[in-house]
Formats: sequence, C-alpha cells, structure tokens
Amino acid sequence: MKKIITLLIFTLTLTSFSKYPNSDFNFVGKWRDIDKEKVSYIVFQDDGYAYFESQGLTIGGENCIIRGEKATMSYEVDHSKKPIEIDFIIKTKESGEINRFLCITEKIENNTIKLQFGSNGNRPVQFNDRAAVVFKRVK
Repeated sequence: MKKIITLLIFTLTLTSFSKYPNSDFNFVGKWRDIDKEKVSYIVFQDDGYAYFESQGLTIGGENCIIRGEKATMSYEVDHSKKPIEIDFIIKTKESGEINRFLCITEKIENNTIKLQFGSNGNRPVQFNDRAAVVFKRVK
C-alpha cells in the first residue's frame, strides 16, 4: 500500500510540472518588426483577430478585403508544441474559403518574440536566421 501511495504522489508531482512553460505567455498586443528598415507590425487582438500593418496598409482583422472579397484574419496559438505554433487563419466571408499561414515562434524576452513564417502551406520546423523576424511589443 505504501508503494502505491508513493507512486501516486510521484505521478501527481510529475503531471503538475507538465504544464508548458510558455502557456501563460500572452501574445496580445502590437508587435514591431525590429529587423527591417521599413516599419511593420503584427497586432494580436484579445478577440482572436490579428492584422498586419506595413507602410500605411492594414491587412487582416475582423473586416478586411482579400482578393476582392470580404474576409477576416484570426490567429490560433498552440503552446503545447515546441517551438510554439501560430496559425494565421484567413476566412473569406462569401465563399467560406479558409487559408492558414503556418508559423513558429519563440519567446526571447517578455516583450520580444522571434517568428518564422512558413511557405507553400508548410510549417517550418526550425528557425532560419535569414528568414526569422524578431518583433518587440510596443503596446
């Protein structure tokens, strides 16, 4: 009986530490690309929508136009993966077409992240220093 109780306590202790270390990291806010000469931003909203800003243009959010159609751009974060996975989801309102832009990210500091965008519908598996983008939270 003592062995069973010890095993139970050990199992409970292990499961209490299995929470993903970055799961409490909140991406909500406005993030500025610090690596590029032209200023660009990604904004993660509380309501699950996201949008990009660059050179005065805004793409995404709750109401946008993609290829002449009304659309939305939301995001999903999977903290259970390492590196953390972020999907930007564009859904056209009229046709219902859904496209996912698959990314990976890692927290560098509380207000700094590195983001690697996938291509051709594929999620990157590791960061490429030439293609990864570092963002700093400004709001």
